[in-house]
Amino acid sequence: MLKQLYVTALASFIAAHAVAKDLTVEDYKRAENQLNSKLSKYVDQQVLNAHWSKNGVLTLKMQEQAQQRFYTVDVNTGVKQLAFDHQKLATALAKAAEKDIAADKIPARYADFIDNTNVALSITGTRFICDTSAYQCAKDGNAVSKKEFLSPDGKKAVFIREHNLWMRTLADNKEVQLTRDGIEDFGYGTNNAGWITSEKPVLLWSPDSSKIATFKHDSRNVGTMSMASTNVGHPTLHHWKYPLPGDEHIFKITRVVVDVTNAKVTKLDMPADDHRSTITDHVAGWGGEFLDVYWAQDSAGFAFVSSSRDHKKATLRLANANTGKVTTLFTETEETFFESGVDGISWRYLDKSDEILWFSQRDDWGHLYLFDAKSGKLKRQITQGEWTVREVLHVDQASGDIVFTGAGKEGGDPYYQYLYKVNKSGDNLTLLTPEKLHHRVVLNKETGYFVDRMSTPQLPEVVKLRHISGKTVGTIAEMDISALTATGWKAPENFVVKDRDGNFDLYGLVFKPHNFDASKSYPVVNYLYPGPQVGSVRGRHFNIARRDHQALAELGFVVVVLDALGTPGRSKSFHEFYYGNMGDSGIPDQVAAIKQLAKERPYMDLNRVGIWGHSGGGFASTRALLLFPDFFKVAVSQAGNHDNRNYADEWGEKWHGMLVNNEDGTTNYDSQANQLIAKNLKGKLLIAHGTLDTNVPHYSSLLVVDALIAANKDFDMLMLPNRGHGFANEPYMMRKRWDYFVQHLMGVNPPKEFSFGE
Repeated sequence: MLKQLYVTALASFIAAHAVAKDLTVEDYKRAENQLNSKLSKYVDQQVLNAHWSKNGVLTLKMQEQAQQRFYTVDVNTGVKQLAFDHQKLATALAKAAEKDIAADKIPARYADFIDNTNVALSITGTRFICDTSAYQCAKDGNAVSKKEFLSPDGKKAVFIREHNLWMRTLADNKEVQLTRDGIEDFGYGTNNAGWITSEKPVLLWSPDSSKIATFKHDSRNVGTMSMASTNVGHPTLHHWKYPLPGDEHIFKITRVVVDVTNAKVTKLDMPADDHRSTITDHVAGWGGEFLDVYWAQDSAGFAFVSSSRDHKKATLRLANANTGKVTTLFTETEETFFESGVDGISWRYLDKSDEILWFSQRDDWGHLYLFDAKSGKLKRQITQGEWTVREVLHVDQASGDIVFTGAGKEGGDPYYQYLYKVNKSGDNLTLLTPEKLHHRVVLNKETGYFVDRMSTPQLPEVVKLRHISGKTVGTIAEMDISALTATGWKAPENFVVKDRDGNFDLYGLVFKPHNFDASKSYPVVNYLYPGPQVGSVRGRHFNIARRDHQALAELGFVVVVLDALGTPGRSKSFHEFYYGNMGDSGIPDQVAAIKQLAKERPYMDLNRVGIWGHSGGGFASTRALLLFPDFFKVAVSQAGNHDNRNYADEWGEKWHGMLVNNEDGTTNYDSQANQLIAKNLKGKLLIAHGTLDTNVPHYSSLLVVDALIAANKDFDMLMLPNRGHGFANEPYMMRKRWDYFVQHLMGVNPPKEFSFGE
């Protein structure tokens, strides 16, 4: 009996520790088949996009296995029907666009109905208007370019020419110069935050389309960033203004109002503001809209927030759009950083009642407060409790009802989002999405109807049409993954662990290969993005492929993704955990989580743990290898901001604080500088960066490379010529990343020069 037990145990040991074989092309193809590009064809009835047209028409773009279709939905019954004859529309679009258009994959993100028969679709940046009765399409004669900002009435567009603002009337293409004193490095509406730039101006139109709120962008004394292309012959040089933490001069904005009817510029009666906003690292949203500015409905004035350079102070002010007079109402100060929401700016100017709806984390949780817009005094706290308001979507000034997303109130996963309604009086807090799932909402502010896309990482999406009154119209789509699961696809596993000190529950996902065998031993790959503005997991909705996590697992790894301390969406104390110490980056929580998981999952080999990330994750993956050289054995570090003194001023000064130079020559930023601990390297490190990365300049990686050379350390480097910041999932980079973990963590050889798509 003992002999039999011994033989069985020995066999199990040998099976678990057998020498792995080199991976083959077939192994890589099997992994490739877990990428979104390969899996999407197996999903039926998937909503790709939900869009509300201005006339209240709801359209859905849906994936129906191998084809895509546009539908309109009757908001009274929830019944959907094809929005048009796709073959006829594709034929008409192809003629107008002078290019082939496939009827089963019309390349428009959404269909925007102008009226009952005319629909607008944007194809590769060009907007077309199509008559769905005659099936004729033509380029939109009133369309604006990517460099222009359209007015609310759709009749005018503003753009930048030679540092000044100009306006074009769409009906006759007549151009009018609105400003005249803009000069180089001190121009109007300049869209430059250093880490991101655009030729489209930054501004906010008044509701009546008569005025714009904007600024003169002062970069005259700001330092310059420079890059050069890789090509035969003389390189093309690229120079632009890019302030860094600790710089004496950063971007300043002098706020102005431009009356477009009279081309009159009125400067606000106040000093220039620091180039800051309450939610992001730019004063502009992705569409170029001027952030932290809300016009009164009569267009006579607006409210705005001035944020201090260190992000600790937010001052609410009112401006008279005709005189430029400014009234300061109140200032909120944080010891670390102030933010006005999690997913979007969540304060509003309620001009009809002379009130300010304000977002604050003053009690450690993100909640809504009501202030008097005349006195600046607090009237009441509207929401409260150990949960957070994530984003205000709409405020009905007539009724006082506020519609917002929130998380943490319903128990369970604190990252699952729900839709709520509450009155500004603080009464009648109502949950509008009762299912214990993660809800993604597309709201029609005018009608109160909303699309509720509910799912979890394991449960496919069900889409309902609802109204903020509490009425559910019905289910309008239900994702079918039967063909997907028939391929052997499996969803990732949820897990909950404790942080490094055992104080907080941390949430994440585990990915395992489809041929997983619990008796075997698997190397572990940890993907991370440290934040602090987002986490590693990102959305909690159903997703057939989260990056290449499952694909990498398919090669024979267990992949772990965790939202650690320092990431947003929960309490203020959770989010600000490593403020002033970005070198932490939640890395000790990643280590603690993997160790806890391995106790319950002995197939996870703690002697073979690797880590990778991009951008902030590129920084953190290198740092993990240097801080925990006996735990992490391999790292792939892409586009890392390895020392934030070489990255955008708004980023570093918000999350790490203002640069302090000590008498001994050290600084408070030394604690996050990877090059200063390069001598700790033990494992295998691959550093990758694009040579034209205008977000995180490649010099940041070269700082670490220089220090590794000085320390006589072996490492690998991949510089991608003429690439910007977004090369993370470029086929070559993905293949090199897979190869690196296979070779150095798994200990076998990958197939030589595997090519995706073959």
